[in-house]
Amino acid sequence: MTDKGKLRELEKRIDEVLYYVWDPIGVSDEPCARAEYSSYTMTILKYVLKEDLIKITRHLTTIETDSMGLTANKERNEMVAQRLLDYKYAVEEGLK
Repeated sequence: MTDKGKLRELEKRIDEVLYYVWDPIGVSDEPCARAEYSSYTMTILKYVLKEDLIKITRHLTTIETDSMGLTANKERNEMVAQRLLDYKYAVEEGLK
């Protein structure tokens, strides 16, 4: 994906999925916490662009366990990783 507009759209969607769907610490109902997961977006974008479901899932799991001190929710992480890839394909196809 080389179109800058599409890259920005995909980055935005990743950030939204992390906040509204993944949300391991349960802050998605707090408007003040909207940027809580934004620092993870660019690394995850890199894995999404490579279409690497395993690396996306592992990275989400590592964030949960190492950065947040939580128990990993591998099932949710894999579902989120797949959704991120689905968004990549939708953005590439110009679907909104």
